[in-house]
Amino acid sequence: MIVRDKSNAFKLLFSWQGTILPKVMPSLCVLMLISTVIAVFTYHDLIHVPPVPVIGFTIFGVILSIFLGFRNNACYERWWEGRKLWGSLIANSRHIDRDTRLLPPERREQVLHHVIVFANMLRDRLRHQTANPEQFLETTQLDASTIHKLNGHLNASQYTLGLIQWELMQALKAGEISDILYTQLNQHVIDMGMVQAGCDRIASTPLPFAYSVLLHRAVYCFCFILPFSLGSILGLWTPFLIGLLAYLFLGLDALSAELEEPFGTQDNDLPLDSIVRLIERELLDSLGKTAPSSIQAEQYKLL
Repeated sequence: MIVRDKSNAFKLLFSWQGTILPKVMPSLCVLMLISTVIAVFTYHDLIHVPPVPVIGFTIFGVILSIFLGFRNNACYERWWEGRKLWGSLIANSRHIDRDTRLLPPERREQVLHHVIVFANMLRDRLRHQTANPEQFLETTQLDASTIHKLNGHLNASQYTLGLIQWELMQALKAGEISDILYTQLNQHVIDMGMVQAGCDRIASTPLPFAYSVLLHRAVYCFCFILPFSLGSILGLWTPFLIGLLAYLFLGLDALSAELEEPFGTQDNDLPLDSIVRLIERELLDSLGKTAPSSIQAEQYKLL
């Protein structure tokens, strides 16, 4: 996720890092080059390009804007739902931290370490990556062989939830907690499972491929028709105005594609590393252990 100061209008106007402009720049350059050639040839009466009928061009643009708006809203909703789910995970980790204070210190520490492992394994699952042993050795009691075993599980985060529930069942069996407190703690485990189910649903169900391809093709077709439709009207202003219009349409298309998959590592994806580190820091601090430093943005990008 890009973290930048938005109060300075001048810096916002000329920002490059973290914007969508670098991704659409090649297409914009090709489009502006075509527009420049058409504008120069038309200005000197070297060629005469029949303009696209205005009514057809206008209808095409209006329909395309509506579809882009729908897609952008749908992709942002996926991004925002993912953030709400991870916010719920933060809240549940704090609930478990408070409610486990009646457990014996050793068992409470084991439960909270499992919560940290769950957050890490869920992030790795969503990003299709394996756990980092060095990171786990820094923040949990797991050794390298246990981490390797976790990576071998089909659903390591679900397995970790089972370990948390097993610890709670052992505490109930030993008389360390009442059935009422067990039910309350187990509800937090259920809520964490619902967080994983929601994240899996987003990650495994992208927008329909045919819909994305149709809109992508329509955007590019519209942008490459622009010079032929407006070149005879705008004259030498054609490259600049065509570039601005194309930047809007191509930029929205590219930005929607980023927001559609919110759990990756692209510029505008959710900062899962930072969220997991927040959970680690709070739980380790609650256990009286040394917490790792928070993750800072590098070149305005927070992972």
